[in-house]
Amino acid sequence: MASNHTFTRRNMLGSVGAAAVLSSVSATPLLAQEESHGPTTSTVADRDRRMKWWHEARFGMFIHFGLYSVLGRHEWAMEMEGIPVAEYEQLAKRFNPKPHAARAWAQLAKQAGMKYMVMTTKHHEGFCNFDTKLTNYCAAKQAAGRDLVAEYYEAARSAGMQVGFYYSLMDWHHPDGARCAKDDAARRRFVDYIHGQVKELCSNYGKLDVLWYDVAWPLSAEGWESVKMNKMVRQLQPDILINNRAKISEDFTTPEQRIQASAEPWESCMTMNDSWGYNRDDDDWKSAKTIARNLITCARGYGNYLLNIGPRPDGSIPEESVRILTDVGRWMDQHADLIHKAELCNVYRSQVANFTRTGNKLYVHVHFWPGDVVSVGGLSNKVLSAKHYPSGQPVQFHQEDFRVQFTGLPATAPDPLVSVIEVECDGEPKQDMLNIRENRPRREVGV
Repeated sequence: MASNHTFTRRNMLGSVGAAAVLSSVSATPLLAQEESHGPTTSTVADRDRRMKWWHEARFGMFIHFGLYSVLGRHEWAMEMEGIPVAEYEQLAKRFNPKPHAARAWAQLAKQAGMKYMVMTTKHHEGFCNFDTKLTNYCAAKQAAGRDLVAEYYEAARSAGMQVGFYYSLMDWHHPDGARCAKDDAARRRFVDYIHGQVKELCSNYGKLDVLWYDVAWPLSAEGWESVKMNKMVRQLQPDILINNRAKISEDFTTPEQRIQASAEPWESCMTMNDSWGYNRDDDDWKSAKTIARNLITCARGYGNYLLNIGPRPDGSIPEESVRILTDVGRWMDQHADLIHKAELCNVYRSQVANFTRTGNKLYVHVHFWPGDVVSVGGLSNKVLSAKHYPSGQPVQFHQEDFRVQFTGLPATAPDPLVSVIEVECDGEPKQDMLNIRENRPRREVGV
């Protein structure tokens, strides 16, 4: 993943503050007005078939785990601190997680309401968590003495999760990882190495659901031979979903550390603090409320939310991650259908709430509970009924030309994270805020 220390399109959230970005996202339409390109090595029709489970899943767990976990200073430490390769390699002699640590990851994902998982098989550092025949710089041939990806795969499948593999194209360890950009013989060796490892990952574990490439430095799509590589992947794994980070359009886009919908299927990946890998000193944790709000925003825009954990070097999960995801899981226990069954929602403006939709039902997710009245402006539809969700207790409402007011509500929020009002409308819920600005009656210049 991208380092948070450089200002790029991927880390805008960390640069300007999570709350500010979340607030601006919640207040504006999500769908960008852009052309849909479709997958390069498949068809739109086949993509739609393969992605049915993914759209319903909506919420996934990202796991960053590797030698950087031993350092505990962020997954970019090798480059950011200029650590010599020979020095960094010594971490492989110390990286020996407890057996089957991934089972706790999978159970936490399930408890949080997540439906799929994506684990780093090789990050930018070049160390492989899987058993590969192409290098001895891998978990199976170093201190761990076993295939950590195989343990993860078993744990995820046992918990009923869909399984994804992350794989970094950029490699700080391989001798040809930089010179391949200027030396064609080096490029040939390096691309053969990368294609060979991708083939191993797609051949040695059974059915895969997601292949999640990252950072295609320093080559172009032509240099990586990305079309050839992805055609091989699809031949080996006909139902797999492939992201867009091999520099060609495929099944879904991947906005990082921000929520940005697109005409293509999209998945927003985010950290729980400011680090992807384990960082023992990073205490800038997002609250469970913020995580729930982000998830709702993704669901509103018909996108997915891939939320990261960074296990310690022994594979255990930091307590803050467990606490936050447990709280989110309690909310999901009552509200999962509003996420997994959400359709694209064209109601999006409020200072105190966000929205999801299923059919003609609008769900008003109130994160800043205002007391006994909740107002929604600009709703174009007639409201037929309203009730608390999930209790079903009726809610009184009064509808005027430019607003709907839900009244007689409790003074304190029914749910400490996000409280929901279910609103049945006479058609697909839509909102027209410009109508308020242009047509709401005005008075004199003075009062």
